[in-house]
Amino acid sequence: MPLSGEYEPSPSDRARDQVELFERTNGAEGNTMNGRPVIVLTSVGAKSGKIRKTPLMRVEHDGEYAVVASQGGAPTHPVWYHNLVANPHVELQDGPVRKDYTAREVQGEERQQWWERANKAWPHYDEYQTKTDRQIPVFVLTPQPSQAPAAGQGH
Repeated sequence: MPLSGEYEPSPSDRARDQVELFERTNGAEGNTMNGRPVIVLTSVGAKSGKIRKTPLMRVEHDGEYAVVASQGGAPTHPVWYHNLVANPHVELQDGPVRKDYTAREVQGEERQQWWERANKAWPHYDEYQTKTDRQIPVFVLTPQPSQAPAAGQGH
């Protein structure tokens, strides 16, 4: 079920402009950062309850995606990290395809596998980790089951 509510654009000009271009062109433009593919993550604000949209590096494997809360190696987590912890139901748009996902923070070996995939997508993540004392969180987004009724039901 798609997220609904009041949309509050990002306070970051770069993020706001990229999301606007990405959505206006259905993912045909605004879909890269420094030549690498991006997705748009839609979440519900942990404090405000408003819809928030963030362009993030595209890290996909077997239909699941990872989002990395690096914030360029800043000492604190990005705001969207708290949104996913509070409200794990998210939307992700990859090009023209938009789907609902459930986010979960991964640890241990699973985190390491996704961290390696993320570094292939955006090689700066290892550098970002050296800039901060916090372990940079990784979330895996798993597609939510279809909301459509099963065959023969709902008629």
